[in-house]
Amino acid sequence: MTSDSGRERILVAATRLFAGLGYDGTSTRLIAEAAGLNIATVAYHTGGKRDLYLAVMERAHRTERAALEAALADLTPDAAGILGLVDRYIDFCAAHPEIPALWMHRWLSDASDIADLENRYVKPLMDAVVKAVGDAVGDGADIEYVAWTVIWSTHGFGQGGVLRGDGRRHRMDDPAALARFRANLHRLVLAGLNLDARAAL
Repeated sequence: MTSDSGRERILVAATRLFAGLGYDGTSTRLIAEAAGLNIATVAYHTGGKRDLYLAVMERAHRTERAALEAALADLTPDAAGILGLVDRYIDFCAAHPEIPALWMHRWLSDASDIADLENRYVKPLMDAVVKAVGDAVGDGADIEYVAWTVIWSTHGFGQGGVLRGDGRRHRMDDPAALARFRANLHRLVLAGLNLDARAAL
């Protein structure tokens, strides 16, 4: 096994476990077992648990930043463009559910001894979105809170879903539930930014 493939196996296993159980609920031994390696090999490739968590969060951030930069590059300064940006974010979260899960654990004070990740990773992306969307809307809209509403709603729907009459939670892997969620979020964003829904058609 090459060093790169060993590290990749560890990062994949650690990402899955940190997303599912949180940093505080995941041990290095659990990560090693999930990767099919021993603890000494995990330490050799990635260092301790804290180092591994930082590597996982850095990789998640790079993935999200690349997707956001591509979406912002395609943004048109109108209602349709903004809804397109919202759709790109929803689709990103559906394709990478582990990334919202990692951040939701932090919202619940997971890994609270590892500070500054929000300032390092979240704030620059939020600032970029607020600036880009600000060029497309007029005064009076609280763009930052609308952007946070998209994040809160999408992360919550992805993790918790909607409880239906069948007693099951329907999430992003349910096309009908996802379509309803998307339509509802569109309405919230248009209202929050004081945009005419007809202009998005």
